[in-house]
Amino acid sequence: MRENERVTSATRQPETPAADIPPRLIATDLDGTLLRDDKSVSPRTVAALAAAEEAGIEVFFVTGRPARWMDVVSDHVHGHGLAICGNGAAVVDLHGGPGAHRFVKVRELARENALDAVGLLREAAPGTVYAVEQTYGFYQEPDYPKLHMEIPDNLAPAEELLAEDGPGAAEPVLKILAYHPSIDPDAFLTLSRLAIGDRANVTRSSPSALLEISGPGVSKASTLALCCAERGISHEEVVAFGDMPNDVEMLTWAGQSYAMGNAHPDVIAAASGRTVANNDDGVAVVIERMLERL
Repeated sequence: MRENERVTSATRQPETPAADIPPRLIATDLDGTLLRDDKSVSPRTVAALAAAEEAGIEVFFVTGRPARWMDVVSDHVHGHGLAICGNGAAVVDLHGGPGAHRFVKVRELARENALDAVGLLREAAPGTVYAVEQTYGFYQEPDYPKLHMEIPDNLAPAEELLAEDGPGAAEPVLKILAYHPSIDPDAFLTLSRLAIGDRANVTRSSPSALLEISGPGVSKASTLALCCAERGISHEEVVAFGDMPNDVEMLTWAGQSYAMGNAHPDVIAAASGRTVANNDDGVAVVIERMLERL
């Protein structure tokens, strides 16, 4: 199922004090949030997630990672087994384990929009290089750096990779990755949003100048809003955790939200609360306290 519709409620601020509403869903980012810096899930965090599920609170992993990188948490899915990947571009069933995931929902980036974004950004930020994430494939330009520890399926200019008859043409595009070797990461994000406008959604989760470009209106928040609506869960009943700019919309939307102790300043400003750093099990700390109050 492919969806590109905008979900305007995903930018809404909660109107009701969060403490007065019992949580029904926990939405947590992975890198820099749930995961420690060594990419492990601590025993304390595993126990907290299991306790939340046992208490009837659904847990959604909401990440910029592609589905093929979800093995790090595939042993810790409970109940529904769903995760939101690619910054909202896909909802994936992880029950099958690594390499056997199933795409439940795909919100693709139209190739026309992708080509427009590449062209606009080439003009605004010369020297930018690109990679293309698809449901199963990964493609990149020859000069794109080795950032992802994987071998691309094809090397070619972005315009060829995104052509209607290009490599992987049968698969939907989930997002474009745009890297610049010298621009400040926050300045690159601002410049790119101005250049691309409403042709695509632009965000970032890396400490380097690496942008993630998705379809218009596609974000962690908008896809989470869709998943919650399907379950009859309101935004006031959601507790969210994050650390980077790609989490801002989700943290703004959720009834309760927590910036990690290691979070980007924009994330701290967006969240309604703050917890300790990812290496100190900040997500588990909040979940434990939350469950004590139920």
